[in-house]
Amino acid sequence: MPAPSRASAAPARRRGVELTRAIYQATLDELARAGFEELAFDKIATLAGTGKSALYRRWSTPAELVLAALNDPSTGFGEPVAPGTGSLRGDLTTLLGRFARVLDEPRGRALRALVTQRARYPELFDEVRRLVVLPHQRLLLAVLQAAADRGEADPRCVTPRVASVGPRLIIAESLEKAAVRQAEVEAIVDEVLVPLATPRDTT
Repeated sequence: MPAPSRASAAPARRRGVELTRAIYQATLDELARAGFEELAFDKIATLAGTGKSALYRRWSTPAELVLAALNDPSTGFGEPVAPGTGSLRGDLTTLLGRFARVLDEPRGRALRALVTQRARYPELFDEVRRLVVLPHQRLLLAVLQAAADRGEADPRCVTPRVASVGPRLIIAESLEKAAVRQAEVEAIVDEVLVPLATPRDTT
């Protein structure tokens, strides 16, 4: 009897980086689809095409796995990159446009699910804030500071509260409309953020 062809053979199990990536992606997909409450290792393992033991060997809880997936550069957010356009409007439009597009991806929908459930899982959200939110806020602060150094922004606007305005508006728009278009991003920058940061004559 002839040996089974390569096409009909069972697919090889993923290993190493490929398996880790598949687990992270399955975690974010399931979190985005069903929320944190429904997240379980057996569901993630099935989606990733592996056994539960592969997950239990590396992560003690679904929360640990969520944080690892969100912090991974390939499936999650990683370290944000400065746009360096040379103008406040250009930097804000680039950063917030990137953020709006991400919110429409599995990693962004997963983050959105955690934001809406933060009151139920405050400790998990605190870690998400430390790993994902604060690095992006620091980058926005750096953008505001660079604009202030150029005389393009009021130095009094270089605060965490002002830096959080843009992302909060993008998240609010995404919760209302699902996808935030680039035109809406530009409207937020032009109608709210640039006027907010523009130097004021105090004389």
